[in-house]
Amino acid sequence: MAPVPYSINSDVSRKIQAKYSIEYEQQAREWIEQIINETLPNTDFHTCLKNGVVLCKVIGKLVPGKGKYKVSKVPFAQMENIAQFLSGAKDLGVPPHDLFQTVDLFEKKNMTQVVNTIFAVSRYAHEAGACSSILGPKLAKRHEVSFSEETLNASKSLFNTYQYGYTKGANQSGLVFGARREITSIAQ
Repeated sequence: MAPVPYSINSDVSRKIQAKYSIEYEQQAREWIEQIINETLPNTDFHTCLKNGVVLCKVIGKLVPGKGKYKVSKVPFAQMENIAQFLSGAKDLGVPPHDLFQTVDLFEKKNMTQVVNTIFAVSRYAHEAGACSSILGPKLAKRHEVSFSEETLNASKSLFNTYQYGYTKGANQSGLVFGARREITSIAQ
């Protein structure tokens, strides 16, 4: 048997697959079932989501007016369903870096990112009050702090210039950069 030549695509694919968590997949599956109030078939998670219908049902429950889908075996229609889900997720406030690409799901290129997106959708839907359950940690809330003028002035006396790395005016003058060095041979 001849050795398989190295391929960067196969290397990247292997690394992505190594990050995949069956536990997170199961949590995402249970959350989806709870939201749409249906039991997903006990088949492969990718197969359940590939046509986008289940995802559109989820987004339809979370974002009113979204989630229209077509049940079809035509790849273009299935990818439109996935795009509809991603559009609804954006409407919930999910940032673009938390969303998967359509091909990640449709071609099973990065199921880890698909599961991560489902987790993100649950967090943002919970934040918006669209659902009661959440996957993973809650979203962090911005905490604004304001200090009085007295507190700000008091903090100015805490550090002196030596703590900031002040070197009493030391510099690199006298150092010669880029000049030629003479290398001589010492003959005896």
